[in-house]
Amino acid sequence: MEFYGFVHFTMNTFTGLEWGFGDEDPALFNPSAFDADQIVRAAAEAGMQGLILTTKHHDGFCLWPSAFTEHSVKRSPWKDGKGDVVREMAEACRTHGIRFGIYLSPWDRNHAAYGRPEYVTYYRNQLCELLDAYGPVFMVWLDGANGGAGYYGGARETRTIDRSTYYDWPATIALIRERAPEAMIFSDAGPDCRWVGNEEGLAGDPCWATLDLDRPDRFPGGSNEGLNSGVRSGNAWLPAECDVSIRPGWFHHPSEDVRVKSPAQLVGIYHASVGRGACLNLNLPPDRSGRLHANDLSALRGFRRFLDETFATDFAQGASAEASHTRGPADGPFAGVRAVDGDPETYWCTDDGVTCAELVRHLPSEPRFNVVSLREYLPLGQRIEAFAVDIWTDGAWVEYASGTSIGNRRLLRGAAVTAAKVRLRILAAAACPAVREFALFAEPVVLEPPTITRGWHGEVTLQATSAAARIHYTTDGTEPDEGARRYAGPFPFAAGGIVRARVSVPGAAAGSEARTAVFGVCKSGWRVVSATGSAPGLPWEPRHAIDQSPGTPWIADGALASDGKPHALVIDLGDRLELTGFSYLPALDAAPAGVIDRYELWLSADGHAWERAPVTGEFANIAANPIEQWVRFDCPRPARYVRFVALHALGDTAPAIAELGVTTH
Repeated sequence: MEFYGFVHFTMNTFTGLEWGFGDEDPALFNPSAFDADQIVRAAAEAGMQGLILTTKHHDGFCLWPSAFTEHSVKRSPWKDGKGDVVREMAEACRTHGIRFGIYLSPWDRNHAAYGRPEYVTYYRNQLCELLDAYGPVFMVWLDGANGGAGYYGGARETRTIDRSTYYDWPATIALIRERAPEAMIFSDAGPDCRWVGNEEGLAGDPCWATLDLDRPDRFPGGSNEGLNSGVRSGNAWLPAECDVSIRPGWFHHPSEDVRVKSPAQLVGIYHASVGRGACLNLNLPPDRSGRLHANDLSALRGFRRFLDETFATDFAQGASAEASHTRGPADGPFAGVRAVDGDPETYWCTDDGVTCAELVRHLPSEPRFNVVSLREYLPLGQRIEAFAVDIWTDGAWVEYASGTSIGNRRLLRGAAVTAAKVRLRILAAAACPAVREFALFAEPVVLEPPTITRGWHGEVTLQATSAAARIHYTTDGTEPDEGARRYAGPFPFAAGGIVRARVSVPGAAAGSEARTAVFGVCKSGWRVVSATGSAPGLPWEPRHAIDQSPGTPWIADGALASDGKPHALVIDLGDRLELTGFSYLPALDAAPAGVIDRYELWLSADGHAWERAPVTGEFANIAANPIEQWVRFDCPRPARYVRFVALHALGDTAPAIAELGVTTH
């Protein structure tokens, strides 16, 4: 399928959280204008082949009127309790000719029986309910997040499970097979397709479609080892899915409306997922109205336009193909021309035992291209293990690109070149190679957006790649069109906020896409008042947490302070500020060690009297998605001093902070 989508929409959309605790009132779920048709139509127009809906996330709230719980849409004011998001999404998918899939979280922070055998029965009952009433489905998506703190029917406690045995996955999977035999089942360990190991949408290079499932730690929520690149000698065909959100978070948060991934970013992700033989699962989170936000739609449409323009023409169409080896007659059913005829059911193949071969395309002209597309004929497996692509230039062959795995598709993206001949060299293969596509494409020429940087004292600098370029920018999050302020030099921006900038060049048909940078308050006047776990001589000093240099983190000395309490960092902001939130950037070089997943934040006007900030204390999903965390307060809070307490770091390791910041906007 190559490209399909996720729809994260539930209670978290209305609470501002990524992982709900399970105690949310169903009355909070009340979209003002839910429009399944708008969501699905946008996905179909973007080229998605299907959509997977979060029918129930970790908070346990069900988007359909389940017969097995009251914690669902039937207890919400939306449509007077008679609404059914799952049915409307499934019907919209059928209307627009794309497939429908479901995500039912195995973890449930609301259910009183979670952690006991009766919850597994409840979970399976809901699986059957969804598969029987809303199918057919193309995917059942199983999450690896299982167990932790929750509401659990009012118990408000932490419950842990044995992830390898609690759900009896073989029996649960057999149940899915019985109810939905055509459905793919996704998890860390399949059994049909696997998580790629990150939430950035990036497959490994290489990315083999095989994995070693004959290990006891292969189950949903089990080992991540080998997921990103696959295992060449693996015993199971388990291709990778690259899941990523179009926003920093998986659910819609208004504060992220200006942080939607740009078309260029999405194109880069496409090349690193579909272009490495995997599938791209792009999340589209509806807002509180129940529709996709205009910024998400704009990015999605720009992304689709770019792909359509890129792959509209194979610049080698009509070229002859000369193979060094052919299975059977040179002009037979496996001739070199079969790799360039555009037919997915034909392929170039060599005789048994011939695992090194060449295919040369003699181009009818000298086209300009910068993308090479290769595909293997997958019914015969993933055979090629090393290859190179050469171009004929100045009377000699010059290597243009090389790689290892191809699989379903390999996109090689490089500098634009012209050539009269292009050669594919198969350098190694596990069996005679079977190549069904060897195509050449050209990306449209677009202007690069400007870079946006901020100096130590808060001055912002914008820079374009062309001296003839004009840069227009805004500092309020609005579009930087031609009527916006024109950049003339660095400008002060110590209080922080949102800078958006765009490049235009006289005579060019269109300007660049906008680039966005979000800044907190400048830290040049800050100082660390105190910090635990900072032994003399350690290179990771507390000041590194506020030095505006993400590459120099503060790492505490030990998982806990010397008194057995969590580590704490106290910062003087230099002045009393009206704080609207704070940010935490993990030390990514050390990840996952040191990544803080639970915290407390305290605020003070004088450094003596402290008040706890009104935030959840959990960086939900940071283990799988270790990006900068922006936490918003319910209303502005005055403070000069901030105390950040690292309650826990992943793996019970010493907590680390690349940067800690605050915002006033």
